[in-house]
Amino acid sequence: MPMPARRGVGTMGRQIDVQDLKKGMYVVELDRPWVETSFMFQGFEIRTDAQLRELQRLCRHVYIAHHDEAGADPGARRKAGPASGAEVVPGGDRRQAEVLAASLTGRRGPSAYGEPIPLETELPEARRLHAEARELFYRIQDDVRLGRNIDGEGLRVIVAGMVDSVVRNPDALVWLTQLRNKDEYTVLHSIRVAILALAFGRHLELTIPELNILGAGALLHDVGKLKIPDVILNKPERLTDEEFAIVKNHVPEGVKILESARRIPLSAIEVAQCHHERYQGGGYNRGLTGERIGLFGLMAAIVDTYDAVTSDRAYHAGISAYDALGKLYGQRNKEYHGGLVDRFIQCLGTYPIGSIVELTTGDIGVVTAINRQRYLRPTVALVRRANGMAFPPGAAVDLAAGHESSASGVEIRRVLPAGAHDIIPADYMPRGPGAAAPRDPGLEGRPHHD
Repeated sequence: MPMPARRGVGTMGRQIDVQDLKKGMYVVELDRPWVETSFMFQGFEIRTDAQLRELQRLCRHVYIAHHDEAGADPGARRKAGPASGAEVVPGGDRRQAEVLAASLTGRRGPSAYGEPIPLETELPEARRLHAEARELFYRIQDDVRLGRNIDGEGLRVIVAGMVDSVVRNPDALVWLTQLRNKDEYTVLHSIRVAILALAFGRHLELTIPELNILGAGALLHDVGKLKIPDVILNKPERLTDEEFAIVKNHVPEGVKILESARRIPLSAIEVAQCHHERYQGGGYNRGLTGERIGLFGLMAAIVDTYDAVTSDRAYHAGISAYDALGKLYGQRNKEYHGGLVDRFIQCLGTYPIGSIVELTTGDIGVVTAINRQRYLRPTVALVRRANGMAFPPGAAVDLAAGHESSASGVEIRRVLPAGAHDIIPADYMPRGPGAAAPRDPGLEGRPHHD
């Protein structure tokens, strides 16, 4: 049952019965603690029927902002362009405004999550979680296609495990985004987007509850594509206008699926709803701009684009992570939120894990670990000598090593295209002490077909 109003509540807005709520109203307070609800932000504009239903289920009354307290008319705000600098949309979510403002100033001091544990220590658990997430997604596929409810509790458990892993060491799960298989694009893309979103969220120092909501939304961001025919999704030629309209429909289809599911936090639906919106407009399906897209939507747009352009598809070959970050940087404050793009690049490093690089010695290698103090000097697994001969297994160089090291003076000369020299980055994933190679069929090394 809803809790009685707390003393002092209501000074921020006008009390209203939940049955009288409408879309566009800005809720500033509930008749119960926020932490007892599925709403991520303390203060939000009602945008969906699902939010209305959830408020009516949880509360007897809420407090909404007066017109002058909420800022401009909601409809006018919806049409407004992106805010500039550190400005935020009037009446916007306080937590969202805080994170977005911080993204414009960069990192300050050590991470709130402390120093990560060794990568090799976390990798076995990361592999287990990746395999379980893959199994879960196949179950979700079956449930959606058969009209059953999504396993919300199973989703919660898997995402909570992934959050814990990313907090301990984000690079372990990020390494597993190198696992590629075109036969399993939809499944692996969803898992990769979830992993990258969680690593990104950790870098932005989102709280554990926020990471759990973000991870759930990211894992299910493309669930609406299960309603789109494969012949259209995998078409190698340019889509017709009619086919593209069908593809765009995966957004409202996904929202519909998630709104009808149990135990899916409402804020997680923002990821599915807004991952194709663009900062200056021109996205779909709602044509939102700026901070109106929402923090999770702005983050999801960046992460989804990054993984899509670095993946091999029927209609394009994937580009290198380095080139993908360059493309995102070129669209700062246009397609994507500028501060968030900067922080995402900072999160992955100038040379992301799995990048194929040529050193100033002429040797070729794969980036296996980034150095968050010296981004231009990662650790590189050595693959091929300048003369074309192969290095022995396990050969590596830490480009951040001191002058007394044999690595002194060695730097990255250039990043090579994805697939250069037939190198598969996943073949050089650290295994950890005594760890055997993962046994997932088709996920390690070369995919089933290319």
